[in-house]
Amino acid sequence: MIRLFMICLLCTMHYRTLRIYLTISRLLDQVMKLAVDIFLEFHVSDLATMVKVVFLHPDLGIGGAERLVVDAALALKSKGHQVSFLTPHHDKSHCFEETKDGNFSVTVVGDWLPRSIGGRFHAAFAYLRMIVAALYLTLISSSSPDVVFCDQVSACVPVLKIFSRAKILFYCHFPDQKLTKRESFMKKLYRYPIDWLEEVTTGMADVVMVNSNFTASVFRDTFKSLSKVRTHILYPSLNTVEFDSAKEKYRKYTLSKSTFPSSVKTVFLSINRFERKKNLPLAIRAMADLKGILSDDDWDTVHLAMAGGYDENVAENVEHFQELQDLADDLKVCKNVSFFKSVSSDTKMALLKSAASVLYTPNNEHFGIVPLEAMYMERPVIAMRSGGPLETIVDNWTGFLCEENSQLVANAMLKFIRDPGLSETMGTAGHDHVQRNFSFQSFTTSLDEIVASIL
Repeated sequence: MIRLFMICLLCTMHYRTLRIYLTISRLLDQVMKLAVDIFLEFHVSDLATMVKVVFLHPDLGIGGAERLVVDAALALKSKGHQVSFLTPHHDKSHCFEETKDGNFSVTVVGDWLPRSIGGRFHAAFAYLRMIVAALYLTLISSSSPDVVFCDQVSACVPVLKIFSRAKILFYCHFPDQKLTKRESFMKKLYRYPIDWLEEVTTGMADVVMVNSNFTASVFRDTFKSLSKVRTHILYPSLNTVEFDSAKEKYRKYTLSKSTFPSSVKTVFLSINRFERKKNLPLAIRAMADLKGILSDDDWDTVHLAMAGGYDENVAENVEHFQELQDLADDLKVCKNVSFFKSVSSDTKMALLKSAASVLYTPNNEHFGIVPLEAMYMERPVIAMRSGGPLETIVDNWTGFLCEENSQLVANAMLKFIRDPGLSETMGTAGHDHVQRNFSFQSFTTSLDEIVASIL
């Protein structure tokens, strides 16, 4: 009897042990299954949406358009996409740091083609160079991108559509035909097929993006046949991480004592390429008007720094730079105006640090990244009451919006001279404004969603 009881007890214990073992085994199976599901959700889905993106840009130099495409590339790279650049021109002595520091692969194709002949036919050769680059990408290169992001010149779009399966994103900074004058019959005749080609090829892109509501309205008014094409507004943004890093090192950004006369207390800064369309003479004329308002002693305390992209291979840069110097001489303000060509990032930060305000003179500018940079670095902006600045600057809060009149600009400058504390007050408001409305994170998310929508 005792022996039978012991056998039953052992069987019961074994059964309980077996049940515990089976229960633990089932729990482990469920945990493993859950872990696999989590991995698939967060990793495999990422791999499925990760795409290969090539940026096709006419000239990877220094300017607002170039800043936009570099920031767009950084944004997509931060989302895990594989990003590279293809361009007809890339001068490592005249470009943004991110395009030469190993961040991206940059391939140059077509730079052997001239930019112009006798200073003419710039548009025709820009189209030709981009078409050659597109042919290289689709017929010769081993790269097989899922998406091609192109901007400024749309003539490459049909080549990309015919010879590749890539989806095409075209970013319209502003219609090219609106950036030139037609002062003669021959110029009108020359531009007619180019303008037609721009409109037709722009409409062939899978997605068209613009930089502001202002540009969207100009796009609709200019390209009548593209009235049904939806334009996605993607505001340019700042890589705020870079600027935050710069602010942390702000103390190190200093100008040599010889940069400005020792009597200078108030510096106004203009940052723009040395091109006629940037309306830079307005800043010099405003200085002349300011001279007429101030006493001699106060005039000696004011200075204008004009910094901008300068490429000695671009005839307009060379010519207009000299025109601006001559104008300063003619208006007798040359002692109060300094010029800086293609400044480094450190020098740019030092100039911003020294400035009471930034002058932004382009009229009907399609967007303008400079005001965002200035406001984020806590510098108020004086700009024209037109175009993009209407969407980026809050008048009398983060700066002043003026009509295109040098006397009105001078009056706005005078406010910073009379009230030195105004620069700090408006600068703080400007920084907060950019942070709320033009963050790099918002830009990144919007662009990544656009890319995902076409795949």
